[in-house]
Amino acid sequence: MSAPEYVTVTIDERTVQVPKGTGLVETAQAAGIEIPVFCYEPRLGAPVGACRMCLVEVEGMPKLQTACTLTAQDGMNVKTARTSAKSAEGQNATLEFLLVNHPLDCPVCDKGGECPLQDLTFRYGPGNTRMSFAKRTFEKPIPISPLIALDRERCILCYRCTRFSSDVAEDGQLIARNRGAYSEIATFEDDPYRAPFSGNVIELCPVGALTSTQYRFEARPWEIQDVPTVCGLCPAGCNVRATTREGRVKRVQSRNHPEIDAGWLCDKGRFTFPHLGADDRVVEPLARGPRGLEPVGWDEALDRAEALLRGAGKRIVTALSGSETTEIAYGLAMLMRQGLGAHSAVLHESTSAALDAFRAPLSTIGGAELVVVVGDDDVVDRAPIVDLWLRHARRNGAEIVTIGARGAQSATAGEAADALAALADPNDALGARLRASDRAVLVWSGPGGGGGARLAEAAHALGFADKPGCAAYHLPATSNARAVGEAWAAAADEEELETEGIGLLVVSGDNAASDPGVRALAERAEHVIAISMFASLAAGWADLVLPATASLEREGTTMNLEGRVQRLRRAVIPPVPDELAWISKLAARFEVALSPYPEAVFDDLSSQLYGGIELAALGEHAPLPARAPYDAPAPSPGAAPAQSPQTDVPSDHFVGTLRLLRYRPLFSGPEVERVAELQFQRPAREVALSGPDADRRGIATGDAVSLRSNGTSVELRARVDAKLVEGVVRVAEEHAGELHLEVEVVRT
Repeated sequence: MSAPEYVTVTIDERTVQVPKGTGLVETAQAAGIEIPVFCYEPRLGAPVGACRMCLVEVEGMPKLQTACTLTAQDGMNVKTARTSAKSAEGQNATLEFLLVNHPLDCPVCDKGGECPLQDLTFRYGPGNTRMSFAKRTFEKPIPISPLIALDRERCILCYRCTRFSSDVAEDGQLIARNRGAYSEIATFEDDPYRAPFSGNVIELCPVGALTSTQYRFEARPWEIQDVPTVCGLCPAGCNVRATTREGRVKRVQSRNHPEIDAGWLCDKGRFTFPHLGADDRVVEPLARGPRGLEPVGWDEALDRAEALLRGAGKRIVTALSGSETTEIAYGLAMLMRQGLGAHSAVLHESTSAALDAFRAPLSTIGGAELVVVVGDDDVVDRAPIVDLWLRHARRNGAEIVTIGARGAQSATAGEAADALAALADPNDALGARLRASDRAVLVWSGPGGGGGARLAEAAHALGFADKPGCAAYHLPATSNARAVGEAWAAAADEEELETEGIGLLVVSGDNAASDPGVRALAERAEHVIAISMFASLAAGWADLVLPATASLEREGTTMNLEGRVQRLRRAVIPPVPDELAWISKLAARFEVALSPYPEAVFDDLSSQLYGGIELAALGEHAPLPARAPYDAPAPSPGAAPAQSPQTDVPSDHFVGTLRLLRYRPLFSGPEVERVAELQFQRPAREVALSGPDADRRGIATGDAVSLRSNGTSVELRARVDAKLVEGVVRVAEEHAGELHLEVEVVRT
């Protein structure tokens, strides 16, 4: 790659050298000079020069120019408002016109104190107004969606929000309608803005026009604290700031980590925090008595837990969610494996350390020229930010090839693994292109617990290890799957697993408690201990419920799908003890030494798993470790996948049936279910069919249909999906009921 050509630019009599083509706003920053902007935001793509706030005087040009639309050229001489009366007059006029109809309601505006318009008016504004007429007013607030409110009179038409919708998220739902003085931000037909990333427009808005309904009138900037932490709701590990006031989380915002999330955040990560105060939150232990589950004190709860553990001996199975902190998972492993010799564990889906040989930042996807996605689950459902990187890559000219139910061909978990293996064949055309490329990426988007290992084998065969621009990413179903599996394995040497039946099932976390496979294990177990945030998840089948915490209430670490270890910081004090605190007390009863402090547990783990890195070294933006030598993958020790009911039945086909593909939508799960504002985002009660399959059955979108298998039926609405391959129907997990692999679909 050739070295960039540097040019010399003079800005306000300061000379600076920058690569040719650098934007003039960035060039000024390199010279230590601020050029004020409203509409300009590099992450939105090419600048549009809409707000005119960045007007500068350029030698040789007769009129003022918008700095955001200019690039650095050799010999360019630029004067900003600091040294040019003409530029200062232009900026003053711009601000004066922006404020003509902008309301003076800063004291009650949610943006007040954090508002670029406020700040730039103080620094660059004229200081008074010549406008004596009444300002325009509109109905307010206008509900863009249950999550977003629009105060239209505050809007300065910078078009940041509409550009995000059209050019980044590519949902095309937020638009500017009408023309001239009548231009306004809206949605088509005033429908709700229903998209996975809609909340980003709130942060992008440089005034208080678009605000969060959850945060509206909840706090002022001088009353809040922002805690830097990591989102714990998917394996991407996006960096976030949790805003707190008086001990409660009031909002969650993105915290730009350029290599992971580029400053974007999905609506699940942004808006689910109210689940911390859910009505059915478990705030004290619950034990089963004559009248069902009843509250008990902590001492009695630990006594009961000890009795159940001792009574079961080694016949204990631990169902791990994959969303525990690494330290909590290690604590449970120490208790079960060292204290009781109970080595059996199930984990919904893990990944493989062999992928460390192909480790690269997620931003690598954005610069790829060829990306192959293998798996039946949509990427946006498993790791939303990866979907944004794929869109970024496509806009940059990359080719995206999908092998799965909504791609080139239908693939079960086994068939998807075969598809990966086929890429390594020297005669495979797509494999040859991957092998020849220096910027190729493989993505496994499930389902299937062995996907990480198969992905690593394919990447190794394609020679990715020696190409920094090539990478392979496995998207597990949970946020910390790999580290949880490794923490379990690190707690003790592997021993033979018990197969005498389940005397006690220990269910760790709400993801496990709501998993159909774990529920099936609970039916076989003699007793169940559930560690859960919500009583309703375990009320019918647990003998003892111990309170759990959420990621925003935890200290500890987590590992994202890149293999990057990141630090969780507690945003608020939970209403219950941290899991590690009571696990350490319980472990002491079995003569297992376990610190109740996450920092101490991390030190122990770090020496075993992370090369002895110190917790402080992770920082607010954790670094990505260097690639490791390739080591052929082996089955993950100690933790086996939990089997959902759908995989326990024969897959023999019979005439007229279609393969049922259950999937877990992004907006599902215990956290989403407990947030009223997010209910409109949840999946509809529908089944998706391909066009040919629907035509053969005389089914159209909106028709009521019945899905039948093995004496079970579910009534749903049909939706014809043009991207779906033949022979497959897709149904959200929460609507699939007890349906098995092969279903008959008939119009009702």
